[in-house]
Amino acid sequence: MSEEEQDMVGVVVPMMNAERTIAATLDSICRQTHRKLDIIVVDDGSTDGSVVLVDEKIRRDRRVRLIRQANAGVAAARNTGAAATAAAFLAFIDADDLWAPTKIEFQLDAIRQGGPHVGLAYCWFASIDPRDRVVSFGPQPLFEGDAMAALCESNWIGNGSSLLLRRAAFDKAGGYDPSLRSRGAQGAEDLLICFRVAEHFAFAAVPRYLVGYRARPDSMSQDALQLFRSTKLVLDEYHAKFPQHADKLAHHLQAARQWYAYRAAASGRHADARVLLTEALRHYPLSATWHFAGVAGGIARSRLQRRLGRPAPLPLYTETIW
Repeated sequence: MSEEEQDMVGVVVPMMNAERTIAATLDSICRQTHRKLDIIVVDDGSTDGSVVLVDEKIRRDRRVRLIRQANAGVAAARNTGAAATAAAFLAFIDADDLWAPTKIEFQLDAIRQGGPHVGLAYCWFASIDPRDRVVSFGPQPLFEGDAMAALCESNWIGNGSSLLLRRAAFDKAGGYDPSLRSRGAQGAEDLLICFRVAEHFAFAAVPRYLVGYRARPDSMSQDALQLFRSTKLVLDEYHAKFPQHADKLAHHLQAARQWYAYRAAASGRHADARVLLTEALRHYPLSATWHFAGVAGGIARSRLQRRLGRPAPLPLYTETIW
């Protein structure tokens, strides 16, 4: 591998019908303080104006290029992009998320300082609304080194836009697994590759909110029942591989039931919410009851606060130093 390739980061952007967000996503990538980027947008069968917007960006920044393929799902699109670059490091970002300008620089420093046994660096994320305003902050994990036991207990990374991987770690993990889609359970590909990297490499953390994570009403992230099925398939696989972590995996699965039940209810998928709520109560009735009581109390407090006075709007993600 040449010296140029060793310093290069391949950025893969899977895209399908993202005309509302792809320009902002690419802008956030191109503004990275680490300039040596090979930016590959993989169009996964878009039928809207996404490709036109990417072509406009290509004319302004020679680091951006476009690959088009028939719709095959997010895992296949990411693998296509990874195969198209010889970069020593790989980063993935969904076509509706944003990066803070120092995201790649800080993660690259962390992964290099950790040495060759570190295969993956992750960072924290802030959830953003359709207008790019921060609405909440994700978990603040600081698990470094051997991450397997911690991953078995919970999904503390949260999304694939937070990852930077060594090429060697990506290849050892076998890339992203497209079989979840073929089994009707697309959604937990990010969690699965983290598990597979953790089997062979250590993790590094950058404790800053370097990703603006956007959940849109029409995105895959709103299909809570499918996402739970996907998560369960991944956790079942690792229950078979690491039975010594059975208790941690059971806790992870119950937390997923409860979280996706809430997500389904919040997005109006009430039938899906009932399925997940019923399962949560059947497996762990006491803890689930306390959990949902706490959720209901939090919703009531939020509604009361809105009635008493509208809170000041949170900042635009792109206007804050994270």
